Amino acid sequence: MKIIIAAGTGFLGKNLEKHFTDKGYHVNILTRNPIRENEFYWDAKTLGEWKNLLENTDVLINLAGKSVDCRYTDKNKKEIYDSRISSTKILQKAVDQCINKPKVWLNASSATIYIHSETQLNTEENGIIGDDFSMNICKSWEKEFFIEETENIRKVALRTSIVLGNNGGAFPKLKMITRLGLGGEQGRGNQMVSWIHINDFCNAVEFIIDCETMSGPVNITAPHPLSNEVFMKKLRKEMKIPLGLNAPVWQLEFASLFLKTETELLLKSRNVYPGKLMQNDFRFSYPDIEGVFKNLLTVIATTLSDS
Repeated sequence: MKIIIAAGTGFLGKNLEKHFTDKGYHVNILTRNPIRENEFYWDAKTLGEWKNLLENTDVLINLAGKSVDCRYTDKNKKEIYDSRISSTKILQKAVDQCINKPKVWLNASSATIYIHSETQLNTEENGIIGDDFSMNICKSWEKEFFIEETENIRKVALRTSIVLGNNGGAFPKLKMITRLGLGGEQGRGNQMVSWIHINDFCNAVEFIIDCETMSGPVNITAPHPLSNEVFMKKLRKEMKIPLGLNAPVWQLEFASLFLKTETELLLKSRNVYPGKLMQNDFRFSYPDIEGVFKNLLTVIATTLSDS
């Protein structure tokens, strides 16, 4: 199987590349800074020689998009929007020029598309999509992706929750603040956290590729979201750190100015359920947060002892 990952040099892309390469698949990466033999230059805006790689490729995975871990200035908002829309648009243009097009196209999206909800469990079928900057970005992103139906190409939007792994994403930061004694609840602590282990993320992507009946938006998250308070408490327990100072909203707002980020990333309640994955009998290796923490922290301990 031949796979192309657009913007595949980040946390998710690197793990997907390793996952598929280990299975013997051929993976090419589209990136602004190609270094290795399987990496090819693209700027996510214009057509180039990279478009020829799409010919006879089985799977296209697009992960392009400026990180939302920044201040929502007008400049950053524009870049967040443009990077998602432009990359999706130019890939569609390239796909349209293929004679033998990819069979499956998976485009990144986000579980942030759903409203802040502490009680409503959002599935693909009954999830409530609201109206603010983050949700409108996701809506525009998916609209651009699905606006054009391409014959014989199955399209899937990956509405991904917080992905937990040791080599990137949110987990290293969560471990750090917990070790510093700051691993208490953030804000009121009742905002829901939807999460997924990096291995389950990769397995879910492979499952979707193989499951020919799955299309449209798919929630990529474990089946058991839990409150921020419980999430942090279980992390402290697994790390054997008994105390963690709570961070009230005003403190987070103040800190976010210096960290050049937004409190939404911590305070928005993402209460999401993987309806389509469960309906199609996908099996999670880590369905519960205790298993995730135990696995990731054991991997670190083993690595340190080996070194």
